[in-house]
Amino acid sequence: MTSTKGRRSAAFWVALAAVPAFLTACTSSDRPTQDARPSAGVTAALRTVERSTDRAESAHVTSTTTMGSTLSMKSDGALAWSDGLTGTLRITYTGGTTAEAMRRLGTTSMEARYLPDAYYARMGDAFAEKADGKHWIKYVYADLKHFAGSSGADLAEQMRGSAPHTAVKLLLTSTDVRKVGEEAVRGTRTTHYSGTVQGEGAATHTVQIWVDDRNLLVKKVEKGRTATGSLTQTAYYSDYGVRATAEEPPAADTADFKELLKIREGLGTTP
Repeated sequence: MTSTKGRRSAAFWVALAAVPAFLTACTSSDRPTQDARPSAGVTAALRTVERSTDRAESAHVTSTTTMGSTLSMKSDGALAWSDGLTGTLRITYTGGTTAEAMRRLGTTSMEARYLPDAYYARMGDAFAEKADGKHWIKYVYADLKHFAGSSGADLAEQMRGSAPHTAVKLLLTSTDVRKVGEEAVRGTRTTHYSGTVQGEGAATHTVQIWVDDRNLLVKKVEKGRTATGSLTQTAYYSDYGVRATAEEPPAADTADFKELLKIREGLGTTP
């Protein structure tokens, strides 16, 4: 890939780092706040939801995410989680500096494929022109642990923790989780739960979920702050048990994120 070093633009490197950035807005492993303990009834109910959602093994997922002025995006597809995260999403960047960088590379949407050991992102033709004709970027979870210092390990865990029951696990760590009440979500009667967890520094991170009468997640909302500004993510889950698959892209059409990062570092360039 040496022959194309000089032609790589700033947008190329921004896109390289930003492709998995939306996953930092997904369910994370934040620590619980230190307030009053939740009731035993709420805890028991949430543990039932966690088990039921986990056992469902797959679902159709649609979501919208906003991270300050850096990123606005929406995603749609199916995910399975019985044997590591597997599935395919269509991700569209709708605003922020990330969308602008992607637009300069000729596309604001991409296909994302999740496999148990790695995540693949299909970029546009303009990106391929700057990556020796390769359209896919491969992010091996083990390699991501070395990306951006210690935050890379969190990123890797978040990429593997996008299944809906992960949101329930996070809410179970909250010491102020409570039942809000009964509400209708897209025509479905649900029970609404809400709690806060410890975010970066002293900031709190709010997690809300809506659960149907089968103890399955119907909706999730997360709000908080990140290093780039306020975070809001809303996700809807449906069609539990749907078939969710993903195939590894052709090796000849795939660039490894780790190797691309080495080239960036060799050029002394930052995304």
